[in-house]
Amino acid sequence: MGESLQMSSRIEIVTVDATNVAQHGFFCYKSKPTSEGYRRKLNWLEQRFAEGLRIKILVENGRSVGFIEYLPGEWAWRAVHAANYVLIHCLWVVGRAKGKGYGSHLLSGCLEAAREAQAAGVAMVTSRRVWLAGPELLLKHGFEPVDEAPPAFQLLVKKFREAPSPTLPRDWDERARRFGTGLTIICSDQCPYIHEAVNSIWETGREAGIETRVVELKSAQEVQELAPSAYGTFGIVYDGALVSYYNLPRDKLLSRLTLRSE
Repeated sequence: MGESLQMSSRIEIVTVDATNVAQHGFFCYKSKPTSEGYRRKLNWLEQRFAEGLRIKILVENGRSVGFIEYLPGEWAWRAVHAANYVLIHCLWVVGRAKGKGYGSHLLSGCLEAAREAQAAGVAMVTSRRVWLAGPELLLKHGFEPVDEAPPAFQLLVKKFREAPSPTLPRDWDERARRFGTGLTIICSDQCPYIHEAVNSIWETGREAGIETRVVELKSAQEVQELAPSAYGTFGIVYDGALVSYYNLPRDKLLSRLTLRSE
C-alpha cells in the first residue's frame, strides 16, 4: 500500500549504528555537528543502540532526504506502554523528496525488521500539529488508531498477530501537577533541537521574572512514567499545567503563560 517508489533517482538506504554514526550522523542537525544539541543526541545514541534502536537514512543522489528511527517498545522515549511492539520515534521525508514514495519505503523496511524480530506489531505516536509525523502515511499502510491523548495525539498500530494493544497513560493532569508551581521545562536528548528550545524558553522565563527550572528525563522509564504528554521527551509546564509539548516563540509563550495565570 502507499505510494510506489520513484526510481528515476539513485537512492540508497544507510543503516546507522554505533560503528558509523560519527560518519553518517542521524539526519537531524547534520549541518551543525559541533552544536550542543547534536553532541547530546550523539551521546544519547551510543546508549540506545545497545537497547535495539535503529536509524535508517534514505539518500537520494548522494543527499540525505529522509529517515526513520525506531526501537523496541520497552525502551521507547515516548509516554506509551508498548511492550512486545516496535515503536517508531520519528519518520520524516523533507523538501522536494516528498511524494516519491520514500516514506513508504522507510516504513516498509521497519515493518519487515519488526516481523523478523517476531514483534507483535509496530506502533507510533502521531500528531496533526508539529514535532511528530501525522497519521496519513501509517493509515495507508494498514495501521489503525488504538488510543489518543490530549492535545492532539493518536497512537497508531499495525499488528502482526493477536496481542494486547499498546496504550497511552490516563493521568496527564496528575503528571503535570507533580512539577509544582513556576515554569518547568521537561527535556531529554532524544531530539537534537530540544537543547536550543530549552535555552530559548529559559531566557523567556527569566525575562518575565518567572521562577524557571529544567527537569531532564534520563531514561525510557522516566519518560514513560513522568512525561506530561505522549510526546514524552519535551514539555513546558506552568503552575502544574501543560502549556505545550513543543517549543513556542517568545511572544506566544508569554501569552499562554498570562492566560494560565489569570
